[in-house]
Amino acid sequence: MNKFKATIQIIGINPYVFVPDEILTNIFSQAKKDKGAIPIRGTINEKPYKQTLLKFKGEWRLYVNTTMLKNSPKKIGETIEIFIEFDPVIRVIQPHPEFLKALNNNKDAKNRFDNLSPSLQKEIIRYISFLKTDKSITANTKKAMGFLLGKNRFIGREPINTN
Repeated sequence: MNKFKATIQIIGINPYVFVPDEILTNIFSQAKKDKGAIPIRGTINEKPYKQTLLKFKGEWRLYVNTTMLKNSPKKIGETIEIFIEFDPVIRVIQPHPEFLKALNNNKDAKNRFDNLSPSLQKEIIRYISFLKTDKSITANTKKAMGFLLGKNRFIGREPINTN
């Protein structure tokens, strides 16, 4: 059973818990890999969540965000009960239609986007796709295009080098 108790810790601004080695081994076996991001699901204090298990600075961490545990940044030092397992469901996020249209209308930006690492492509797609209002989608699509064309920062990153 992949159930354990852990104390919430923090790295930077991100609350997380360490997953016990024997449970990690079980998840790696289910996922058929022990590198890269691993999709997981489970419960925290009996509330369901979906998340991605990540290795950072040599350690596998389960980051506990506020959708998983309300006010998680304020719960540093608290012990929580966790159930965790590999999530075999394929997670694909479709790019927002406005972002796709903008890419298709700008050959240079599309070319640069297509040459980004898959993780950076996914980060941009996720960021724009999860925005709530049309106004923020439009504004951030423009920022993303500027980023791809080397004109401005976006998602906390310096502009793409266009040389």
